[in-house]
Amino acid sequence: MPVLLATKRALALPFLPLCAAAVCACGTAVSTTSFKGEQHEVAQTISNLQADATAGEQKKVCADDLAGALVRRLGGAKGCEQAIKTQLAEVDSLEVTVQSIKVAPGGRTATATVKSVHEGKTSPSTVALVKEGGKWKLSGTQ
Repeated sequence: MPVLLATKRALALPFLPLCAAAVCACGTAVSTTSFKGEQHEVAQTISNLQADATAGEQKKVCADDLAGALVRRLGGAKGCEQAIKTQLAEVDSLEVTVQSIKVAPGGRTATATVKSVHEGKTSPSTVALVKEGGKWKLSGTQ
């Protein structure tokens, strides 16, 4: 069993920057008003993830906000929920600003550059998103 736990922890590590440095904030809401069209939808996905994480809704994060491939890498629904719960326990407060969004030609993938402030330190991150079933979902960090 310790090997399985270590494996899930290793799979969760790529999610840590996404969660702790990009979007799982327990702070102010992500502003989506400066974006239009598909860019607005991408920004809304980041805002939804932040809201779900702030509310402690691990099940919603895994089902609604994260791409299927990422959920599978985290061990399916239950593994994902546990990984999110663990990561949220490590994040106290974080402010996030979406700085720019680029939707790739064809509209199936996008990247968002976000700036986060955690414990007084500013750090930029780029998060990747994919469109699944007509809805944008976070697929990782770049």
